[in-house]
Order: sequence, then C-alpha cells, then structure tokens
Amino acid sequence: MTKIALAQVAGGGGGMLDAAGRMTEEAAAAGASLICFPEQFVTGWSPEISPGSGETLDGPLAAAFRRMAQESGIVVIGSIVEAGEGDRPKNTVVVLGAGGELLAAYAKVHLFSPGGEDRNYTPGDRIATFAVDGMTFGLAVCYDLRFPEIFRIYALAGAECVLLPAAWPCCRLRHWETLLPARALENQYYTAGVNTAGGPGGIYCGGSLAADPDGEIIARGGSGEELLFIDLDPAVVHAARKSLPSLSDRRSDLYHRLLSNL
Repeated sequence: MTKIALAQVAGGGGGMLDAAGRMTEEAAAAGASLICFPEQFVTGWSPEISPGSGETLDGPLAAAFRRMAQESGIVVIGSIVEAGEGDRPKNTVVVLGAGGELLAAYAKVHLFSPGGEDRNYTPGDRIATFAVDGMTFGLAVCYDLRFPEIFRIYALAGAECVLLPAAWPCCRLRHWETLLPARALENQYYTAGVNTAGGPGGIYCGGSLAADPDGEIIARGGSGEELLFIDLDPAVVHAARKSLPSLSDRRSDLYHRLLSNL
C-alpha cells in the first residue's frame, strides 16, 4: 500500500509556499509517501504570461519544492512556469524526491485554447513516469483530462496511478467528476486529481477526487482547503486487469489502419 496526499489549496495567495511547507509536514506525519499540489498553485493559474517568462527546472520555485521534500522526507509534486526555448514557457509539473532529486518533469501537453493558453505557452510533447514505494505514477495536467489518448499511453507504459494537478472551474466541475473516474475505469488504474479551492471571484471550488481501477470514487474533497489522503494498492490494479483483460484485447494494428484512412 502507498499513501498519498492531495493538497487542495487556494492558488495564488500570499504565503503560499509557507502553507505548502506546513501541509507537506502534516502529510509526512500522517504516513504519506507523496504530496501533490494543484496546477500553478503558488502564483495561481493564468493563460496570460509575459514572453520570456519562466525558470529552469532547478530555479527558485523548484528549489523551494526540493527543500520541502528534503525537510519532510516525502516526494513533493509542484508546478512551475518553465522557461522554454523561445519566448513561450511551458506549464510544467515537477516531482522532487525525498532526497531532493528531480524524479520527473511533465509539461502540459494539451493547452487550454478556450482561455488562450495555447497562444502564450509551448505544449509538452512527452509523458513522464516515476516510482514511489515501487508503484508507478504518471502525470497529466488539468485540460489533459479531456484527452483519453494520453491516459491510454500511460496505461501501456505501466502506470498504476495517474496524478492530475488542476485549476478546474466550478462551472465545469460535473465534467471533472465524470472524466476522472472514466479515465480510471477505461485504463484500469487509479486516477487522483487535485484541484484548486477558492481563487479570484470564487472561480474554483475544489472537489479533488480519486478513483480506483473499477472507476469507483474512493476519495472526494470538499469545496475549501484541505489535505486529502488516499491509500493505493498496486495489487488492485493487477487484479482488475487480470479479471477483465480489456487492455490486452485492444486492436492497435486496426486502429492505425483506420487512422491512416481518415
């Protein structure tokens, strides 16, 4: 079993890093091996960004997450604006190990075009996996949830849980509550989405959620700030896939031919 913590916080508030440090210590004291924060929680998510903005994977914000991980002795998953090769940065999730090492970095693949994120950021072009307590995790960010292809790729890459930091608005929370369990069920692994709570104008209302390989909701957050704990068992993933081997019944050869005919 692996215990993880989802830190549902209001993004962009003053003293956010100090609050995150306290939550990380609380998660460690409760026996969690990992804590995951929402999308761009330190600054608050925004599709608008100044050209040339961002920091490197060893910049000041990533360094702050590294210190949290080292001081608490657990894995910390945070979010940065990563400097890109040109003027457009990336919306990147970083995973810092208990020893301070960078375990993974994932740049958001699907940028939120309705809000203009695609005009100001560079999309990522690869998945990212890492292991904690022998369990394999994958990463996705917010709008990625609407694209089942990347979640299927994670299943084929051996992921047993996909973590999804997000800034998902209240007005579409029903979609969040539908899609997270659907991604878990169709890929027969755990999904765990951590959402922002509060924010300017009350646009975000939490509802962080985890689902098991049968698509059953096993944890759900409220509307305010809280620390949500989930116990994950990789044996449950393997049992689900053995009982109903839908992944091995895929027709990947046919799918490629069908796509080529479009």
